[in-house]
Amino acid sequence: MRRATLARVLQAILDQKEVGELICLDDFATDRSLSVIELMADTDPRIHVGRHQANLGKGAALRSGIALATRPFVIIQDADLEYDPAEYPKMLDPLLKDRADAVYGSRFIGSETRRVLYFWHYVGNCLYTLLSNMLTNLNLSDMETHYKAFRREVIQGICIRENPFGFEPEITAKLARGGMRIYEVAISYHGRTYSEGKKVR
Repeated sequence: MRRATLARVLQAILDQKEVGELICLDDFATDRSLSVIELMADTDPRIHVGRHQANLGKGAALRSGIALATRPFVIIQDADLEYDPAEYPKMLDPLLKDRADAVYGSRFIGSETRRVLYFWHYVGNCLYTLLSNMLTNLNLSDMETHYKAFRREVIQGICIRENPFGFEPEITAKLARGGMRIYEVAISYHGRTYSEGKKVR
């Protein structure tokens, strides 16, 4: 987690009327992020905190957090502001209309604003998405998006095995294999530079 933006993103999430619970998973952070979460949890009962006793990776954190969910829908939100919580209604719309079992927020469709950043990140994303589409027979535009929403019973019914950053292709493959209905919606994207904390290279 990025402690500098954590309080801002937590508050941005809690400001959305659609949010019935906010599950924060501490994957053994070393930057005192947990203290920020616990302080806010003292004032908002919607915040629930899960903890790992060792750093296990993003996939493991998502697996643990998803297991704690109790509301009908689950939205994954990274602990930064690259993805805007104000777009939750857009992500939830196909689920609420019973058209989808999973919704992917795409950075590459529609006319939403997005920050222009790294060419090779874009190429890598396209290649991963193409390979995923070939293996799943889907036509996603942005498989690697970190902005996804699910019916709770669907995502909790999938056995997630990846601990590091393999969650995106794994969950996509298992949704496709299960015949789940997947929608994409256009989202805005406010990416970060390496100097701002971007880790993926």
